[in-house]
Amino acid sequence: MQTVDNSRPEADRLNIGACVVLLSSREVHGPGARNVQRLTPKSVGVLLVLARRAGQVVTRDELFADVWPDTMPTNDVLTQAVTQLRKVFAAADGGDDSAPYIETIAKTGYRLLAPVVWDETDLSGATPENSEIAAAARSDVPAAVATSTKSARELRRKLRRRVLLAVGLVLLASTVVMAWLLWGRASPNSPGDEVDASGTRVVGSPARPYRLITSNAAFETTPTLSPDGALVVFAKEAVGRSTLWIQSTGSTPPVALVTTPADASDRFPVWSPDGRQIAFARFMPHAGCEVLLVSATGGDARRATRCDGTDMLSFSWSADGRSLLFGSMTGAYASRGIRSLELASGRWSSLSYEMGADDFDYAPQYSPDGSRIGFVRNPQVGDLWMMDADGSNAERLTDDAAEIRGWSWLHSDEIVFGRRVDSESRLYRLDVATRTLRDMGVDDARNPAVSRHGGNLAFTRDRPQFGLFRIPLTEGGGERVRLFASSGRDAQPMVSPDGAQLAFTSDRSGTFALWWGRLAEPNSLRVVEGLRPEARQPMDWSSDSHSLLVNGRDADGLPGIYEVMPEDGRWKKLAVPVREPLQAIYGSVPGTLLVVERSNDDRMSLALFDRTQTPWKRMASLEGVSQVRLDRVGNRVLFTRLGSGGLWQAGPDLAADSILPVNKEVPTRWRYRTWAVAGSGMIGYMSIGAGCASQFSVIDGEGTGTGRCLDPSKFSSSNGMSLAPDGSAAFIALGVADGADIGVMRVPKRAPRRVLGVAKWLLWLEKPLS
Repeated sequence: MQTVDNSRPEADRLNIGACVVLLSSREVHGPGARNVQRLTPKSVGVLLVLARRAGQVVTRDELFADVWPDTMPTNDVLTQAVTQLRKVFAAADGGDDSAPYIETIAKTGYRLLAPVVWDETDLSGATPENSEIAAAARSDVPAAVATSTKSARELRRKLRRRVLLAVGLVLLASTVVMAWLLWGRASPNSPGDEVDASGTRVVGSPARPYRLITSNAAFETTPTLSPDGALVVFAKEAVGRSTLWIQSTGSTPPVALVTTPADASDRFPVWSPDGRQIAFARFMPHAGCEVLLVSATGGDARRATRCDGTDMLSFSWSADGRSLLFGSMTGAYASRGIRSLELASGRWSSLSYEMGADDFDYAPQYSPDGSRIGFVRNPQVGDLWMMDADGSNAERLTDDAAEIRGWSWLHSDEIVFGRRVDSESRLYRLDVATRTLRDMGVDDARNPAVSRHGGNLAFTRDRPQFGLFRIPLTEGGGERVRLFASSGRDAQPMVSPDGAQLAFTSDRSGTFALWWGRLAEPNSLRVVEGLRPEARQPMDWSSDSHSLLVNGRDADGLPGIYEVMPEDGRWKKLAVPVREPLQAIYGSVPGTLLVVERSNDDRMSLALFDRTQTPWKRMASLEGVSQVRLDRVGNRVLFTRLGSGGLWQAGPDLAADSILPVNKEVPTRWRYRTWAVAGSGMIGYMSIGAGCASQFSVIDGEGTGTGRCLDPSKFSSSNGMSLAPDGSAAFIALGVADGADIGVMRVPKRAPRRVLGVAKWLLWLEKPLS
């Protein structure tokens, strides 16, 4: 690697292409610059390295070593420095980037394309014209060619200025006309509006784009709107059971929609297209389940079908209201894929379309015009899909392997959905034609539902605050203890194998980050700077408790696996040779890693890698895995499957003949992350029991052991827990302040599509003239 002397060079002036760089002041002068451009010190450092090796490829590692020799910077600092250099040179050269100065070499580094000459002559003696002709001469380009190039550039610049001026005049005229029209339609201002407009007094806080129509201690979830948007039905979770309630989208008190038996729970209401009926699911003791229909005015419900033993039940109405559309079902009435139930005859019809062996298609819904069906494939780590109503032309709409939390059609070509991001769930709208994704500015929101005609949107608005707790599991183990208390949302507590350290994720600093501390030293708590963790999978400690593997995302939002030395605050991104790594744990043999990945064909699998070789060697793989843990005592790999509930085991080498079920029932699909392995080999599982919000049990071959209620009213987080090495305590995140309400808002106006917009034609102005 070539080294660079960072001291001030003998020459203070550097000619790069048509531009002149004055190093002492970090200024860039050029023939087309209206103002002097100034670089940052790090940008100058990057430029010097590239300039000393002009025309050669300089790797990112070499740039990091030369410009940031004593730090561990992230990739984005180098990207920012190169971006500034490109912008400054383009501006100094009159905005002409038809001949770029710096070339990006994919997955390698950068190369400076412009000719470079060190010059000690006086800056005032170099006019833009002389600099350009001199640069051409220095690169062995004939002066005639340089003069011709200069003339072509000048002609292009003049043409561009004239076109931009004309466009600006048109836009100005349009703005004046629009403002005049709006002024003419404006209604008289209220006194409050006038005070607001004058800017002399604070009137009040800005209004939210939504309003809450419920606000009590219960959990109101899964709303459904009447076609006209005037009424909403929702499920109220309280005292270990769920009931259905109906109210207007105003502030009127809700009333019970239907009488729910004392030992049953009613969930998942869905309003029919004509507004006359509501379909819902009733869950009864011992895995009993049925889908019922009730009039929107209340009364007795009638059965549409049974759904005994079903996990992750989902259904919606057909566009004509004559049938119900069901997602994949498990249990006594299991069925792969999407099918419809004709209500009049009770006849089932399965859609014929392509799906993988482990795929689970959830929450199917017809578009408002009935031409297409949208659904979520594998909602635990899945994406939104769409196909024609007959099952043809299935295509994926998103590519995030995310936790989708409810969705609905906004229009026949636009979707709104909830997605878990960091420590919360947010609402997004997706244009299915252009794949444009927009954040709707509604935080802590899920289960969106849109009225068919009224233009209203209802959703579940969560208000959680989770704290970290150490809860003893043995008799005489002491009281529960809250760890590293804060006013933020703490989650995914992972205790180290030595039992002395705790890593977790939290937004306590205002941004979602990875935190670490020693349990016996509260003042040791610190944030791991510069790392953006993901919340969908737990992290994994090394057996010596010195490092841990964390799944996260880089500055471009791409997933990756990071190895963190938390006590030192250091980390590095691992070169995992897979398309989309979702989780990684240390293998039983030093130098090996087990990685849950999503491949190019969208299949989820578990791969065993030897990372002591370059590139990493793939030693074995196993299809359909959603999460993995290592039982070091039992020398076995434990995992959950994407296509079914239950827990499985395999040998440390993932040999096919070593795969055996541990438990065929738990964890369930929805709670595939709420289990952990102690250093003693004990497997713990968190679930919701009768009258218990957070119930702990031990998984064994027979099922689960006697459950212990850790808290009757506070729910535990569903995305990670850990056990003390000896199994004496559980480290979990409990909702210290929790609840969910129903929010209602008007559907925001659709952003215009830029198909024939001015911006499209302005791109032509940047192209070289022929």
